[in-house]
Amino acid sequence: MTIQKEPVKRCAWASSHALLQEYHDTEWCVPSHDDRYIFEILTLEGAQAGLSWLTILKRRNAYRKAFHQFSIAGCAVMTDEELEQILCQKEVIANRRKVYSVRANAQAIQHIQHQYGSFAAYLWKYTDDKVLCAHWDVESDVPAASPLSQQISRDLKQRGFQFVGPVIIYSFLQAIGILDDHIETCCKSKSRI
Repeated sequence: MTIQKEPVKRCAWASSHALLQEYHDTEWCVPSHDDRYIFEILTLEGAQAGLSWLTILKRRNAYRKAFHQFSIAGCAVMTDEELEQILCQKEVIANRRKVYSVRANAQAIQHIQHQYGSFAAYLWKYTDDKVLCAHWDVESDVPAASPLSQQISRDLKQRGFQFVGPVIIYSFLQAIGILDDHIETCCKSKSRI
């Protein structure tokens, strides 16, 4: 007699592709205090604007290679010539503003690190180092932006960051675990763990 396993229940957005499933199961909404990783996610979220997250995940390794494995110090000193060469690579989204924003954001992060000790410390201060865990019943309940993402977006823009609108920042906060938006039926929901 064969016992059939019940399929894993994930947030619906993660069901269509193995890359999305892996990202959902191992990274999404997992709290991070690693500035390099946080910079990587901020860059990828900015690159994703107007595109699907799957498109970006498929190109993630190319982004890592192009942008010095997301070394903040390395990206902060990239030359215009290096950035122009990246624009010629097929695997990286050929959007000049998005590519150049990586250097600008790395430089802005360095200023925050000098002021707060780390980019993570700056971000997590907004929630007093607590994960904001929502208990959504269905994905349509999850907002695209929130007062928190609007507040952080506004401050980041004032600090010289680019591609950090409230919707991008909301997704970014989910990705680095400040917001936990797994729906209640998801295998990763705090209610089920």
